[in-house]
Amino acid sequence: MAYSDFSLTEVREKLSLSLINNRLFENSLPIQPSKWLNETLNLSLDFALKSGSEKARSEFIVAPILLEMERINDRKFAIYSGKNLDADKERGLTGECDFILSKGAISYTLETPIFALVEAKKNDVESGLGQCIAQMYGAQLVNLKNPKQQIDTIYGCVTTGERWQFLKLVNQVVSIDSDRYYINEIEKIIGCLQTILSLYLTEI
Repeated sequence: MAYSDFSLTEVREKLSLSLINNRLFENSLPIQPSKWLNETLNLSLDFALKSGSEKARSEFIVAPILLEMERINDRKFAIYSGKNLDADKERGLTGECDFILSKGAISYTLETPIFALVEAKKNDVESGLGQCIAQMYGAQLVNLKNPKQQIDTIYGCVTTGERWQFLKLVNQVVSIDSDRYYINEIEKIIGCLQTILSLYLTEI
């Protein structure tokens, strides 16, 4: 078993997590994208969405948005793509992650994960929620193993490229954002991501 095998039922039963719906970003302010991101998405968005390819959405939508966040935050966090997050193999908390964000500079080892992003299979956000929550829980376990880190909140997101669904894990409770965000309101997505990153980067 690996992260990609988890369903919502399994994260409740096997990981003993509670799921609730909440508005996570009521106070989040929209942030306008840079000229570079606007031009990049204008060129690639239609192709990436119509291709039906997870790889295309990853390369032409998700990666540019994460790079924009890296620029905004002066590269104070690391972006890992296709990195394994091995937290507890016996419980199936292992496997490759589409994207993981971590505090600090990029390195060979993933030490302080704070955010997991899952690309939805077959454009179905709901089908990716279990996988994302399992990765968030895995990130929580990795941080607990490091006594220097005191991170009690992990965020996540499942996206089709067009639709973005955010989540938050605190202890054993997962909050699934009751608001939905869409790529045609990119300033709201950037605002949500910045709200998340600001929680961790202010400590650096």
